[in-house]
Amino acid sequence: MKPDWDRLGSEYADSSVLIADVDCTADGDALCQEYEVQGYPTIKYFKDGDAKGEDYQGGRDFDSLKKFVEDELEVKCSVKDPSECSDKEKGYIQKMKGKTAEERASQLARLDGMTGDKMKAELKRWLGQRIRILKQLDQGGDEL
Repeated sequence: MKPDWDRLGSEYADSSVLIADVDCTADGDALCQEYEVQGYPTIKYFKDGDAKGEDYQGGRDFDSLKKFVEDELEVKCSVKDPSECSDKEKGYIQKMKGKTAEERASQLARLDGMTGDKMKAELKRWLGQRIRILKQLDQGGDEL
């Protein structure tokens, strides 16, 4: 699995996804305890501000890992270049560009508060998309 993991890390080195590994038998022991890693290898992923992370249950080969990253983790919509954004995302970007920084911060806080709530996968995905858009706008993405 390690060669496929390293290959995945190289492929996504300049993307919105961080691929990293920690050796729980060495210096990473405290980190592994914090994230409740019990067996090795364990793959954790973090989405949309989730600070605890979730255990990955899919295939361990390169193709399976890459498909998961593409489908679930990679951010394709950029406020600075919305060509990869859906029409729904483009509409939300325009709507939020019309708001003040304070209004966007309030909206972000509201949405962040919903990240732990149970909801359908489609709604959770849209929640994450809106959070990423607001964070991009907060980082100067509205200065086009």
